[in-house]
Amino acid sequence: MHDYMIRATAMDGRVRAFAARTTELVETLRARHGASPTATAALGRTATVAAMMGAMLKDEQKLTVQVQGNGPLGQIVVDANASGEVRGYVDNAGVDLPLNAQGKLDVAGAVGTEGTLYVMKDLGLKEPYRGSVPIVSGELGEDFTHYFATSEQTPSAVAVGVLVDADGSVKAAGGFIIQLLPGVAEDEIDKIEHALGRLNSVTRLIDQGKSMETILEDVLGSVKILDRMDVRFRCKCSRERVENMLRGLDESELRSMLEEQGKAEVVCHFCNEAYLFTESELMNMIQRTG
Repeated sequence: MHDYMIRATAMDGRVRAFAARTTELVETLRARHGASPTATAALGRTATVAAMMGAMLKDEQKLTVQVQGNGPLGQIVVDANASGEVRGYVDNAGVDLPLNAQGKLDVAGAVGTEGTLYVMKDLGLKEPYRGSVPIVSGELGEDFTHYFATSEQTPSAVAVGVLVDADGSVKAAGGFIIQLLPGVAEDEIDKIEHALGRLNSVTRLIDQGKSMETILEDVLGSVKILDRMDVRFRCKCSRERVENMLRGLDESELRSMLEEQGKAEVVCHFCNEAYLFTESELMNMIQRTG
């Protein structure tokens, strides 16, 4: 089964839901960054939520999620858009911690329990939308739940996870966001909370082969699927873009690069792709700036 995402409603439109299977996406991120199991779980959880938040956008709109905690992982950055394309990185991908008291990957220990979660949305307007909330647990699911309630005034339940195999590869990844809209009744909220309380972990369900549609039905009963789209890793970097960036540097910066290294190697943060420019290519750029 390939990665995909669904957008749905339930309870006669009084509940909005998103669910995503992101196993291949998170494995791609892990492999590209050589991420440890703990770093993979943190980056994967953030990427999964960002993918679903991207599905809340339309057309050419896009967003960036930044998690800046006080843990050893450093910053997590993920870009996503309305087409299901996602890319991301974590500052210190090699950081790994012992399992926590529950015998699970210690994401909170790696992210940190203090700091800020930022969301920047490019909606095609003059200024991007910016929202931020303090980190409340570092587990990320709870932190995004807090973000939706505080910054977007939408009561939400966010469940997200990454299951890592013994060899470090990603066995299952995914999650869902359930949002309560105006008009939802107290007994309906109780029903959802009760269902969430008895639900197995979302990654276990994905690993067992359950579809995202079935997982949402387990929580909400009957759901109406509005949209289904693929989720995939995609980075916008290219040799041409990197070359344009180098051409934008001052002649002195290019000369110093040439003298110190005899070449220029630029590595993309998001995909770890390396772009090498030779001595003659740098000389050519310097001549053009002169």
